[in-house]
Amino acid sequence: MGDSKFSNFDNMSLQSIDQDAELIPLLTPEDEEEMNNEGLPETLPILPLRNTVLFPGVVIPITAGRDKSIKLIKDANNGSKVIGVVAQKDEKTENPGVKDIHTLGTVARILRVLQMPDGNTTVIIQGKKRFEVAEILTEKPYMTATVRETLEERPDKDGQEFLAIIESIKDLALKIIRDNPNIPSEASFAIKNIQSNSFLINFVSSNLNLEVNEKQELLEIGNLQERALATLKYMNVELQKLELKNVIQSKVRSDMDQQQREYFLHQQMKTIQEELGGVSYDEEIAEMRIKAKDKKWDAKIAEHFEKELAKMQRMNPQVAEYSIQRNYLDLFLDLPWNEFSQDQFDLKRAQKILDRDHYGLEDVKRRIIEYLAVLKLRNDMKSPILCLYGPPGTGKTSLGKSVAEALGRKYVRMSLGGLRDEAEIRGHRKTYIGAMPGRIVQSLKKAGTSNPVFILDEIDKLASSHQGDPSSAMLEVLDPEQNSEFHDNFLEMGYDLSKVMFIATANSLATVQPALRDRMEIINVSGYTIEEKVEIAKRHLLPKQLKEHGLQSKDLKLGKRQLEKIVEGYTRESGVRTLEKQIAKVVRFAAKSIAVEEEYNVKISNEDIEKILGPARMERDKYENNDIAGVVTGLAWTRVGGDILFIESILSKGKGTLNITGNLGKVMKESATIALEYIKSNATSFGIDSTVFDRYNVHIHVPEGATPKDGPSAGITMLTSLVSLFTQKKVKKSLAMTGEITLRGKVLPVGGIKEKILAAKRAKIKEIILSEENKKDVLDIKEDYLKGLSFHYVSEMSEVIDLAITDQKVKNAKKL
Repeated sequence: MGDSKFSNFDNMSLQSIDQDAELIPLLTPEDEEEMNNEGLPETLPILPLRNTVLFPGVVIPITAGRDKSIKLIKDANNGSKVIGVVAQKDEKTENPGVKDIHTLGTVARILRVLQMPDGNTTVIIQGKKRFEVAEILTEKPYMTATVRETLEERPDKDGQEFLAIIESIKDLALKIIRDNPNIPSEASFAIKNIQSNSFLINFVSSNLNLEVNEKQELLEIGNLQERALATLKYMNVELQKLELKNVIQSKVRSDMDQQQREYFLHQQMKTIQEELGGVSYDEEIAEMRIKAKDKKWDAKIAEHFEKELAKMQRMNPQVAEYSIQRNYLDLFLDLPWNEFSQDQFDLKRAQKILDRDHYGLEDVKRRIIEYLAVLKLRNDMKSPILCLYGPPGTGKTSLGKSVAEALGRKYVRMSLGGLRDEAEIRGHRKTYIGAMPGRIVQSLKKAGTSNPVFILDEIDKLASSHQGDPSSAMLEVLDPEQNSEFHDNFLEMGYDLSKVMFIATANSLATVQPALRDRMEIINVSGYTIEEKVEIAKRHLLPKQLKEHGLQSKDLKLGKRQLEKIVEGYTRESGVRTLEKQIAKVVRFAAKSIAVEEEYNVKISNEDIEKILGPARMERDKYENNDIAGVVTGLAWTRVGGDILFIESILSKGKGTLNITGNLGKVMKESATIALEYIKSNATSFGIDSTVFDRYNVHIHVPEGATPKDGPSAGITMLTSLVSLFTQKKVKKSLAMTGEITLRGKVLPVGGIKEKILAAKRAKIKEIILSEENKKDVLDIKEDYLKGLSFHYVSEMSEVIDLAITDQKVKNAKKL
């Protein structure tokens, strides 16, 4: 259509318009009135159109290629020149029938017929009024049908809303013509000269860049005002698309112009410098040489730097390798080669800083002070490589800042959690585009000294993948014998890390590979007692939360008993993270009350705590009574600290089978089997009738079945539970135990003693049975932790029974 000689601005959006087109006069209001008064023939030849819709009053050219269409046009042109024009439902249909056309179309008058050189017939037609096909009469030689007129509901000519819509259509049409480069500006004159409102709507609808189905929907709208609104909606969408397209083109043009401008400027600079007889970027290289003179590197590094600088001098600045070489030399100049901060050897001040920021953690503090003392005497000692391991929230990471302040050193932290690329540690070779040094070297560059306190956070969470094993790369970093020449792939030179004080943190050593663990000095940062947590909350957590929430100490007061209630009733952890969150809730309650000017108790009571935090939830690790046979309290280690667990056993009539439940692991099930077999072989010494083993089934259960449990430390607990069950005797009150058992009747040591003791204290346990070999672990624990507890050390399983089982029968004892 766009290439036709008689295009009458047929597409305002995309099709180009021939400016030499022969224009046909626009429809005037008088023409429109005359056209509306014309009668409609009873029958009409029906011309299906493939890819357009004819609107009343609009003039369009049509190229007829089908034989039926050519025949229809010739006959009509020789006759009344009036035809019915309808749109096809699918333009691909070659021979459309009744079902393939829309029933609502437009009566058209043939204005002109032209025979084109390619054999096709082009006809210029003008729409008159809408009609609806009533009945198809014939389909050969072309389609004819009886038709009926479709009336159009027209609004009041003076209606303000309709007139406003017409004005909007005119304005948008002019904007589209202005913004679309494919539409000549002369088209705006056509829009301005249209006097008929209905023709304006039809003219714009016909020329919008819409699908045939969308145009057909517009034609079928019987209410002229509604059709105008629908047309306006489509025009808005088209205008937005045009504006967006123009913005994008403008940006692209601007970017291209900028790139070309920079390219020409670079070429001109290069030419000028060559004409002056100099080498490109001489001044920049000279500046690098001046900086290099101030560096404290040795002759080997200076020689290497000079060699690499000469290589850059010979490079073309336009090549990609030039920027990599420039980054490489910049890194050399930015690294703190042999630059060290001055250590502060005031041991009392260091101790004061460590005590100020962290309560407890005596082993770590003692090790830092020892290191400072030796450094003060010798002055060139290699820094220690410490690994603080323990449950979350015990202050391992935050300790690094205090250590750095105490030593007077810079502080650097590097998180290793989820790191799985070896290049993150050692860097990429600089032959790659976008190569960078590893995070160790980057952190030292950021610190500005070669002896910072370097925190390697979450070293137990390093992962390995097809990109390498970062934990193996850490072996060189953390080996005091190797890290004086740490090799970074990007740096290509050894860098001295021996003066860096590395402090690694981990929640568990089980996932740290043995070779890496061997290179570090392991310090256990165990959980806190209730008393320590209360003290930490009072000294650190409450003041911190008050400051963060914009309150002062006079706005809220939490007493020792209230803090104890929060610790015992609302937290179950070794650290203090959850405790801090609960304190934050209380502080927010006070902040809200102040903000809305409500009255509240400045001195928080236990009742206030329950009102703010809800009922106490953490009561499951409390000791239970000893009224039932076969129920014994054991001690367990978890990733969040120690815990108590209950071993339950029961007898039922049967053939002597053993059932074990509670989501137990293989080792724990084996402990139960060992305990039962040991009792069977020593039944007489325990006062048990041996026939009972064949007459009753034994069922052992460990509550909280959703939690997986494993390990050998419940061995003596299971033994005591079974002996109590078979003898129907009570277990000693307020007693807990932990230890591994063997078939020979020996009690072996287990780990996690400190955490288990803390769990026992929380549960109000008074006595604990341990292996004789665990005595050394108890001696290492602070006396404050042991207050109120008595320990029984045993080496034989028979000793456990003597200590744990009383002579008193349980209530409702079974007769076995």
